[in-house]
Amino acid sequence: MRKITVPLLLLCGLSVLLPLAEAADPPEGFTSIFNGKDLTGWHGMGHFNPNKLNQMSAEDRAKKHAADLENAKKHWTVENSELVNDGKGVYLTTDKSYGDMELLIDYKTVAKADSGIYLRASPQVQIWDYTKAGGKWGIGADKGSGGLWNNSKGAPGKDPSVLADKPFGEWNSFRILQVGDRTSVWLNGKQVIDMAPMENYWNRKVPLQRSGPIQLQTHGGEIRWKNIAIREIKAEEANKLLSKAGEAEFTSIFNGKDLSGWAGPIGPYQVKDGVLTCPKRGGGTIYTKKIYSDFVVRFEFKMPRGGNNGLAIRYPGKGDTAYVGMCELQVLDNSAKGYAKLDPRQYHGSAYGMAAAHRGYQRPLGEWNYQQVTVQGSKIRVELNGTTILDTDLGKVTKFMGRKVGGKDRKEGHFGFAGHGSPVQYRNVRIKTLK
Repeated sequence: MRKITVPLLLLCGLSVLLPLAEAADPPEGFTSIFNGKDLTGWHGMGHFNPNKLNQMSAEDRAKKHAADLENAKKHWTVENSELVNDGKGVYLTTDKSYGDMELLIDYKTVAKADSGIYLRASPQVQIWDYTKAGGKWGIGADKGSGGLWNNSKGAPGKDPSVLADKPFGEWNSFRILQVGDRTSVWLNGKQVIDMAPMENYWNRKVPLQRSGPIQLQTHGGEIRWKNIAIREIKAEEANKLLSKAGEAEFTSIFNGKDLSGWAGPIGPYQVKDGVLTCPKRGGGTIYTKKIYSDFVVRFEFKMPRGGNNGLAIRYPGKGDTAYVGMCELQVLDNSAKGYAKLDPRQYHGSAYGMAAAHRGYQRPLGEWNYQQVTVQGSKIRVELNGTTILDTDLGKVTKFMGRKVGGKDRKEGHFGFAGHGSPVQYRNVRIKTLK
């Protein structure tokens, strides 16, 4: 604990008079993003599409920033190590963007207020008056704060699982965990959201953006914030968090020692320390001896520069899986310059030649990525690092990239890896059959 004795600060054009106060140190592993004294590391921005902001010229962005700053001066102050907003004006927004992270934040608000926390500049973890007198029971306020209220009606996470708000006048504490588009929320020690996908409010046809700022929404009444700290989550931890859900239902299909249970040209493939490495030259499709119909497969992969591989889905055991199997799901280094002008249906996660996956969700080269693929009937869903990048029905595909995929309507087949002369690596491969 440390005393703050600075009487007057002028920062980013915002004057704040501070009395004596104490600011709590963050828990181990966390970094404070509000210093209890001033608005260092924050700026103003209201409910504004981040894609439009990115498309602005530098001059127009500067003008918007200046206007938001003038607005923030009127409505945001710092008192006793607390951020205070009068219920009006732009939202306080972190200068830094965050991807996978854990956020701790305390808040205290008043009756009839309606607020929230934007994640990656998208609304929002809801905060509001949970009482009947607040007037919003008809839209979910009776269920309490902490839900992803801007998700579609009936979508997972829209409503909190339990009412955990404290009475007005008391401080509430949020713990928010986000990996990919999966958001978990604890309010006052009670988990109210469990790994629910947060929708992209700005364009529900595309996934939540990979990173973005945190925003503190202001709406309808005074709200105070304190003890704001964050911990950025690295790839290894993110993969473990993503794999926890339902893990007991999965069975390993790669023992990490050899290719027992696999068939095809397995000779050139290398197995060492739990990792399967595809050949630098040649390769071909290796596949499970077991046949699957509907299933979910989970695995981790590491991509070399220019890496190119694929997942054989319902493969018959011979031929080019991209055409004779249900499909080949691309495993590709999307960042490689040599792949800059491919057909969209050739990038990572795509059903090769048939359905394009969203891009921008691979981790940097050298890091392990986590992927889950669900195959059910004619539908395929691909989740990369916690974000759904493909959700399609191949039964409805009528246009192909060149050659028709004759096997797309197969009902069963082997699962495998289609080597294309690139040392892509795999580990922790496990599968769950679906009824």
